[in-house]
Amino acid sequence: MQLIPLDSHGAHADDRAAMDALSSVIGSVGDPAFGNSALQALNRWMPLCWWSVYTLYAAAPPVLHAHSSVGDAPRGTSESWRVYRSSLYRRDGSFSAARQAVATGAPALVHWMADELPPEHREAIYSRNGLRERLSIVAAASGGGLLAINLYRHERQAPLGTQALQAAAGLAQPLVACVERHITLRARDGGKLAGLQELTQREREVCERLLKGWTHDGIAADLGLTPATVRTYRDRAFQRIGVRSRHELFARFSQAGA
Repeated sequence: MQLIPLDSHGAHADDRAAMDALSSVIGSVGDPAFGNSALQALNRWMPLCWWSVYTLYAAAPPVLHAHSSVGDAPRGTSESWRVYRSSLYRRDGSFSAARQAVATGAPALVHWMADELPPEHREAIYSRNGLRERLSIVAAASGGGLLAINLYRHERQAPLGTQALQAAAGLAQPLVACVERHITLRARDGGKLAGLQELTQREREVCERLLKGWTHDGIAADLGLTPATVRTYRDRAFQRIGVRSRHELFARFSQAGA
């Protein structure tokens, strides 16, 4: 495990790839497809396979804000989150050093190789999906929480070297700012779309994208599902909230700012 100090100067202005990636991430802030779009942008700067963004709490289950896979990486982010949130987070000590570091107010980076993690954690998520390592950008969150932006590499990818870790340190603070802004905007949208709160996470994700005008194929690609599965979630959601068509969905939520 490495606890990595941040570059106090932030991302270097002459790092064109980092700036291009950051610009794309900024452009997707607040969008339902943020998880997929932001990872695609970051992957053009630094090859990754997964990312996940969540807030950890001392006395409550973690809250997921975004997750996605890219390229031919295993599409196991949803299942891994289910496993982690069901109980594994209670025994996860991999953020302990970072929690102390962010008490000063600045974000911190913590880098774990899969073989450094406890067997239960490693086997349930890393070995099952062929993950080599995780680089986490960690920042203090409201309510005593800990915001974790987790970047993963697969066994087929080269390990993160010193140069890559330094580059990530340089981009950490603006990336945290983007994620925090995204969380704020999505929370506002959640209030406007209060009628969707009774849905499961997947049903809500499908409806949010339908309200943005997405096709079933587009939603399937973004969420790592088949179009048939998307339609199943759509039908279940429509039944729960009492609408019969996409037109009725728009009619109900268009005035709520969807």
